[in-house]
Amino acid sequence: MTITWLLERMAQWPERPAIVWHDERYSYADLLVRVATWRTELQRHGVGAGQVVTIEGDYSPNACALLLALVECGAIVVPLTRSVEAHRAEFLDIAEVQVAIAFDAGDTWHITRRDVTVRNDLTQQLINSGNPGLVLFSSGSTGKNKAALHNFTALLEKFKVPRHSRCALTFLLLDHIGGINTLFYTLANGGTVVTVAERDPEVVCQAVAAHQVQTLPTSPTFLNLLLISEAYTRHDLSSLELITYGTEVMPESTLQRLHAIFPQVQLLQTYGLSELGILRSKSRDSGSLWVKVGGEGFETKIVDGVLWVRAQSAMLGYLNAPSPFDEQGWMNTQDMVEVDGDYIRILGRRTEIINVGGQKVYPAEVESVLLQLENVRDVAVRGEANPITGQIVAARFNLFEAEELAGFKRRVRAFCKERLADYKIPVKIEVTENEQHSARFKKMRRA
Repeated sequence: MTITWLLERMAQWPERPAIVWHDERYSYADLLVRVATWRTELQRHGVGAGQVVTIEGDYSPNACALLLALVECGAIVVPLTRSVEAHRAEFLDIAEVQVAIAFDAGDTWHITRRDVTVRNDLTQQLINSGNPGLVLFSSGSTGKNKAALHNFTALLEKFKVPRHSRCALTFLLLDHIGGINTLFYTLANGGTVVTVAERDPEVVCQAVAAHQVQTLPTSPTFLNLLLISEAYTRHDLSSLELITYGTEVMPESTLQRLHAIFPQVQLLQTYGLSELGILRSKSRDSGSLWVKVGGEGFETKIVDGVLWVRAQSAMLGYLNAPSPFDEQGWMNTQDMVEVDGDYIRILGRRTEIINVGGQKVYPAEVESVLLQLENVRDVAVRGEANPITGQIVAARFNLFEAEELAGFKRRVRAFCKERLADYKIPVKIEVTENEQHSARFKKMRRA
């Protein structure tokens, strides 16, 4: 079947640790035994090809083994995590889930059947093709949660090429395209997946030190929290060789600080979308925001400053929205970029650009400056409507210590005066105690 090649490859490393969960190591041999157990269990419960099945949990040994078993038998997998609990019922209905398999903190599970008939045309086409599927829900940061339906066979194709074996921490969740990418890359190359109970800087650094993690795939928002916490000073992170960051624009000030603190670690910007998969990337250097993206199976082009991508691993479509692809299969990513030869610099989503009297303002650029201001823990910049200029720049801050608002506003504007053009300086300034990132550690800029 689809992953016979992967299971055969995993069998070559029976003694190697495949997963570290709750600080306990589980070998490839153990993982394959669990896959075989699930194969029998799924048959016993009548779960097989063409059925839509949720995996509700994180990277536990049983959940990972179940994922492999479901792909092997040709099911359509819908991974869900606690971060989307508020949307669970909605997601089950959109994906037309027929079987829900949920895991608890001890990695035990229970199965629930739903009396649902698959009616979505895209899902029916995938079932008729005989291929396994994957449904990923967007974070909803720009509004409605969209359900991307993938042919799992196409997504796994790139992992057939042998690459470096690494010990990687699974920071990105199992219901995220980056998390799926980390898991299958690691297993396909005989590496080790290290899981964490919490995605907290202290917990992450402790896991890196304890298990000699080499690769940390994460987001700029988490890396900023890591710098603020100074957890890196309390743990031995000398095993780290590679930190990859994606999902949102990296503030240049955060990247420069990170590069200064971890000069021996390669910092690599990644790029991917739920609709397309993860592209191969190469940063110009660890301190640069310029990056090449593409690789085998991907084509890119720039149209009016916007990145377009065509991918062999592209989703079949949305289950609950019109297709974003044109007739030739190209997708407008909505990401504005600058170009320098083969390299691009991602400026931000077109939908997040602030238009001040005809002048473009990119939130990430302003945030990068504001994060350098004393007493600022975090900041989110957005545009707000204005009858004169069309929009103004608004900034919402988290502070380390409480500060008198009027004085803080004066300090912000004075600081920006020397570093930003006048039209980029925040007109509206707020302070909040609420966190400004999602459960996926992605900046939330909406009011």
